[in-house]
Amino acid sequence: MKNIICDIDGVLLHNNQLIPGSDKFIQRILEQGNPLVILTNYPVQTAKDLQNRLGAAGITVPEECFYTAAMATADFLKHQHGTKAFVIGEGALTHELYKAGFTITDINPDFVIVGETRSYNWEMIHKAAKFVSEGARFIATNPDSHGPDYSPACGALCAPIERISGKRPFYVGKPSSWIIRSALNHIGGHSDNTVIIGDNMRTDILAGFQSGLETILVTSGVSKLADIEKEPFRPNHIFDCAGDIDVV
Repeated sequence: MKNIICDIDGVLLHNNQLIPGSDKFIQRILEQGNPLVILTNYPVQTAKDLQNRLGAAGITVPEECFYTAAMATADFLKHQHGTKAFVIGEGALTHELYKAGFTITDINPDFVIVGETRSYNWEMIHKAAKFVSEGARFIATNPDSHGPDYSPACGALCAPIERISGKRPFYVGKPSSWIIRSALNHIGGHSDNTVIIGDNMRTDILAGFQSGLETILVTSGVSKLADIEKEPFRPNHIFDCAGDIDVV
């Protein structure tokens, strides 16, 4: 039985509204007993928050099925040396870092960690750039530049820090293969028996391709059929929406 890694926005929901058929798809996967990870680059919401978000749209999923870029970032940092972090982000990210044993501080941090926050300001940029320039390791939850409504996302928040310090962050989220490995470890799965379902060729499908997964593109979100020809890699399967998927 195949493991399933499934994106949220553009696959299950659009602007918090159910994409028709996605509820029945998830219900079928759970009834079949496929190990399921609902994976998102968005680091602002906890697993419980995401469970409630999908529940409000009519999709019932156990809390333990959700895995976020914040959770993957904490998992990544547990494998690194250092325990002090300067964090630009919301409560969900700091919560995961606290759980992993990190101290959140602006005094000689080992890491500068950037997620997403609406309270981003000059002082954050100043401190982060200074710490990175002085040797703190620069880690970011995901490379997304903006959300669906063009709200600044993590990659945009990293840009001024990168320009000032001259150092690029390590991005944990898709398309990095790290978040895929971390999600698979979360369910005790292996890449050779896993399918990733996503709506974005440059994040979901590229992450799956780089991790050796079977890939399914749905055209209900970011990438359309014409976009496939723009990339040097191809998804294994293409469907209009999650409700049409018949290969898992």
